[in-house]
Amino acid sequence: MKTLSAICLLAAANCLAAVSTVRVPDGGIQPQVVERDGNVHLIYFSGDAAAGNIFYVKSRDYGQTFSKPLQVNQTPGSAIAVGNIRGAHVAVGRNGRVHVAWNGTAPTGRLPMYYARLNDAGTAFEPDRNLIHTAYGLDGGGSLAADNQGNVYVFWHAPTPGTKGEENRRVWVAKSTNDGKDFQPERIAFDKPVGACGCCGLNAYADPSGAVYVMFRSADQVVNRDIWLLSSTDHGRTFTGADISHWNIGACVMSSESFAQAPNGILAAWETEKQTYFGLVQPGTSKISTPVAATGVPRNRKYPVVASNTHGDTLFAWTEGTAWKKGGSVEWQIYDKDGHQQPTKGSAEGVPVWGLIAAFARPDGNFVVLY
Repeated sequence: MKTLSAICLLAAANCLAAVSTVRVPDGGIQPQVVERDGNVHLIYFSGDAAAGNIFYVKSRDYGQTFSKPLQVNQTPGSAIAVGNIRGAHVAVGRNGRVHVAWNGTAPTGRLPMYYARLNDAGTAFEPDRNLIHTAYGLDGGGSLAADNQGNVYVFWHAPTPGTKGEENRRVWVAKSTNDGKDFQPERIAFDKPVGACGCCGLNAYADPSGAVYVMFRSADQVVNRDIWLLSSTDHGRTFTGADISHWNIGACVMSSESFAQAPNGILAAWETEKQTYFGLVQPGTSKISTPVAATGVPRNRKYPVVASNTHGDTLFAWTEGTAWKKGGSVEWQIYDKDGHQQPTKGSAEGVPVWGLIAAFARPDGNFVVLY
């Protein structure tokens, strides 16, 4: 007798994807996840929110069990969770190498952008390194991307040296061409003078072709805090950009963004005016489809994530009610390959203070949300 999952794999059009929720191991927060070749790679934060640690685990059964945690940061207390968007990001590159980058802590105020990678044996993380040489001024979070050709990119935003103010912030990138063994000095990735929202995060992603994408929030003339989508098809040498979501507000909104691979392109998700949206990026460009808004009446929606299964279904999830020193709930909705809402939607309480969510798809087409 075929199981329901097997039947769905044979006749996906007649089946509805399901969603299950999983709490982060060891009571951790701020999960970030990558599923690659049957392995679920998960990092999370644990400890004092102002000076804690990052841990890595792997699951070979799609979230039912996890490996023994490995500490990513070699200096205890060198990671931060305060503000939700300053935590660690993970990417998986050539030969399954795991790469992690995060905002560091420092008593001097010159906050580092740390990077560490899993060693060749996969048994421990190599000593972390600060990739900032001149572009100090971290506030909001950085991110990273890795491709299958050995390129690793670490991004953050900071003022150009010798300047201050959000209008003078730029997106910077430090690149490695040898799987993170060495990095070139940082340089400005996108020099259009749109600024960057100081306490907002950014996100980065490399697709199977090696194209690189970045989303960040601008701060042009203080009030133009729009979401910009950058793309590069020459391995990060040059980036083009487009303003994909306008928000006129003279405040720092501490927002985050996310990417995910889909069968027909790259999914991107972001927040604007307390509502969350997602769209499909045309591969290799900064063009995006008409944005889809989260269903229902928004209260204070933040921290959106997307995931796609092999049938082309999209899981769109976000938090409700989270704020400074305040947890909330996670909500989700599934859309089919044509962007139509499906009956599958739901919510779960218990997103912790400083918490984030993450999501991935299982081989049977069902989804997992971690928080």
